[in-house]
Amino acid sequence: MSQVERTESLSMPESAAPGSGPGGSGFLANLVSGEWPTQAADTVERVVGQVRTKTTGPLIVASRAVVYGIVAAVLGIVAVILALVALVRLLDVVLPAEVWLPYLILGGIFVLVGMVLWRKRRS
Repeated sequence: MSQVERTESLSMPESAAPGSGPGGSGFLANLVSGEWPTQAADTVERVVGQVRTKTTGPLIVASRAVVYGIVAAVLGIVAVILALVALVRLLDVVLPAEVWLPYLILGGIFVLVGMVLWRKRRS
């Protein structure tokens, strides 16, 4: 951007120039020329867009986080259940006894993990 473009972009628009307020000639010129409906519509659209961005933007982000969190939790629970079923089946194939032995082994593991977690709850 050249120096001239920067100066032009920083300059005051004609409608904001001194004397262009409600009592100035710029306001009356816009009113008479018929540009005020377009300017009013643009202003309303801009303000509504800003309000919408500030209110619904954070809500959309929060709702997405909640939905993705629920989906991840459900998929995690399903994955854990399927992994336990696969582990029981694997132990049933590998171990020479009936299916009670894999249940006994996994039950013992879960009891030990539960005891460790129960002791850590106070610390």
